[in-house]
Amino acid sequence: MNNIKIWIGLGVIVLIILITFFMGMGYKNEEVSLRNQAVAQQEANKVVYDKVWKVISQKAQIADKYQGSFKEIYGSIMDSRYQGEAKQAPLFKFVAEHNPNFSTKLYEDLSDAIESNGAEFARVQNRLIDIKREHDNLRMKFPSSVFVGERPELKIDIVTSGKTKETFVTGEENQSPIK
Repeated sequence: MNNIKIWIGLGVIVLIILITFFMGMGYKNEEVSLRNQAVAQQEANKVVYDKVWKVISQKAQIADKYQGSFKEIYGSIMDSRYQGEAKQAPLFKFVAEHNPNFSTKLYEDLSDAIESNGAEFARVQNRLIDIKREHDNLRMKFPSSVFVGERPELKIDIVTSGKTKETFVTGEENQSPIK
C-alpha cells in the first residue's frame, strides 16, 4: 500500500513539473511571437510611410530631392487629415512651393490620397501599439509573468508630429483646429 502512495505522489509531482514546463514553453513562445510581430509591424510602418511619400510626390509631381523637406512636415500632414481641409495647409504650401503647376484638381486628388494613405498609416501604427499592449500584458500578468516577466519591454517607434507631442506634454491644446 505504501508503494502505491509513493508512485501516485511521484506521478503527481511529475505531472505538475510537466504542466509547468509546457506552460512556460507556451508563454515563452508567445512572447517571441509578439516580439517578432512587433519587428515586422515596425517594418510595415516604414513601408506605408514610404508609400505615402511616393504617392503624394507622384500626384503632386514633386522631385525626390524634396523628400527631406516632406519628412519635416509629414507628422502635421497625418495630424491634419482629421481636422478638415483648412488644416492641411502645410502639405499644400509645400506642394505649391515645389510644383508651380499646382491646380485645384491636384488639390482634390491630393486630399483624397492623404485621407486614404493617412488612414492606412494610422491602422498600421495602431496595430503596432496593440502588439506592444499584448506583449506588456504577457510580461506583467500572472501566471505568464512568472515565465516571461523578465523579458525586456518592447520599444516601438510611432511617427507623430511635434505639435501632438507638445500637446501631450503640456496637456493643453490652445489653438483652434480651423484657421
